[in-house]
Amino acid sequence: MFGLVLSPAEFERLAEFIYLKTGIRFEAGKQYYVAKRVEKRMRELGLESFSRYFNYLRFQPAGGELEFLVNSLTVNETYFFREYNQLKCFAEEVIPLLVKNLHGGKLKVWSAGCSTGEEPYTLAIILLEMLADTGTGFEVHGTDINTIVLEAAGKAFYNNRAVKDVPADYLQKYFRFDSAGYWVVPAVKKHVRLYQLNLNDREAMEQMKGFHAIFCRNVLIYFDDRSRREVALSFYRSLEPGGLIFLGHSESMSRITSIFKLRRFKEAIIYQK
Repeated sequence: MFGLVLSPAEFERLAEFIYLKTGIRFEAGKQYYVAKRVEKRMRELGLESFSRYFNYLRFQPAGGELEFLVNSLTVNETYFFREYNQLKCFAEEVIPLLVKNLHGGKLKVWSAGCSTGEEPYTLAIILLEMLADTGTGFEVHGTDINTIVLEAAGKAFYNNRAVKDVPADYLQKYFRFDSAGYWVVPAVKKHVRLYQLNLNDREAMEQMKGFHAIFCRNVLIYFDDRSRREVALSFYRSLEPGGLIFLGHSESMSRITSIFKLRRFKEAIIYQK
């Protein structure tokens, strides 16, 4: 069982199953990457052939094994204040615009594909700073398909690399440091809700309503064209009128769907409902 080699047919069978369940498409170039993680799960389960593992994967109740496998395939490294120009745009241009058009209630911001939590906590810090004297409340929702990274996000504990781009005054104000690393303070954590969400689950996505801004940066690149469009349309329905969606700097919503309007701000290009 060491050095598992998936045949092209086996890989395609597995990739198609994952795609149908999650919308995530693993192309042929990822065959070795996928095989190594499948091999690890087969060892842990004591299964000696791919066919036995695949049957186990398919028939586990409530997708239990699928969750284990997806967790191992979707670990993404991130850090605080990533893509700073976009965050500057959000702080200085977008938040004032959203507050101006907010008619009661809280600002709702969604970090879709939040990984280990650096992005939603970054957004919460920015909102705390920008809304301090306005009396406007807010909440940040962080979602991911991977339950392992969500567990790490819930601990809100980070190493030096994760906080390397945090401005010094924010680091002092919003983190507690000890010999082990950095802890996000409760004043930030209380504004962040973390939970599992499959962006390809239409029923679950229908529940995601009333957001004023969505950050989905470098997530849609893992989807094929059809799934990418479906997720984008779900995001559109999740946004309040005039709401905005932030993609990664190399991503373009116009290549996915024309339903959003392109807005050019000083620091970034954002897409608006």
